[in-house]
Amino acid sequence: MDGSIARPRPLLALAVRLATAAALATMAMLVKLAGERGAHLVELIFWRQLITTVLLGAGLTLTGRLALLRTQRLPAHARRAAMGLAGMLFTYGAVLLLPLAEATTLSFTAPIFAVLIALVLFREKIGPYRWGAVVVGFAGVLVVMQPGGTPHAGVTMAGVVVGLIAPLMVALISFQIQDLNTTENPWSIVFWFAALSTPVAAIALPFFIVAHDPVTWGIILAMALIGAGAQMLLTTSLRFGSAAVILLMDYTSLLWATFYGYAVFDRAAPASLWLGAPLIIGAGLLIAWRERQLARARAHPAA
Repeated sequence: MDGSIARPRPLLALAVRLATAAALATMAMLVKLAGERGAHLVELIFWRQLITTVLLGAGLTLTGRLALLRTQRLPAHARRAAMGLAGMLFTYGAVLLLPLAEATTLSFTAPIFAVLIALVLFREKIGPYRWGAVVVGFAGVLVVMQPGGTPHAGVTMAGVVVGLIAPLMVALISFQIQDLNTTENPWSIVFWFAALSTPVAAIALPFFIVAHDPVTWGIILAMALIGAGAQMLLTTSLRFGSAAVILLMDYTSLLWATFYGYAVFDRAAPASLWLGAPLIIGAGLLIAWRERQLARARAHPAA
């Protein structure tokens, strides 16, 4: 067994989340690099999911914790896998279609979409704080992308649309994971997502796979390994700290994306990104703060 819930260790959680942000940014860089060398999106997703399945299954087997994968909710895992696979298509697609810094910045709109989803699907009442965050966040998107102005190098309308659908999918999937977390172990959620989506990607693989040189295969393998590691780091960070506390660390991925964009792809982030990104990040932090306040109010209602 996994030995119940780990004790809160905030500093460890922050450190692990920092490593998670770096790993996810590195994976995104490798996705883009592999794509520029001819690897198709479907190939990248297949190898990422297959290696995650193998590594996680082997790790749990070797540590005698395979029982963590038992589940009574396979249909719910299947729905999460289907949504997650679609989410990966848009997330990886955004990285392939946009410069890294812009794709990363748009990914930060996920909390904003989560507020809108709560309003539309769950009829949740949205107060002025969160409405203000939605307005500020999308104002940040307009500043970064400058619709109607001179387009940035590498930024297309198709890329922006895909880049905004990706965080929408992330927000939708977060509600599924929230539901699964009420009964399932985190390792089970990660494993079944990878295991159930791998065969689907395998069916499509023959239509898209092409021959690669050894360097490209090395990039694909590194992308899959780092992606699997990032998933495990993400799960570990949530065992030792609350999501609200460690959220700020996620935004450091923009620094990595900016660095990789310049060092690997010779593309410096435009000034508009540094003006708009703080608005999007600030909106996300305001939403996280307000959600925490509301959670406390629900836990300790006034007498």
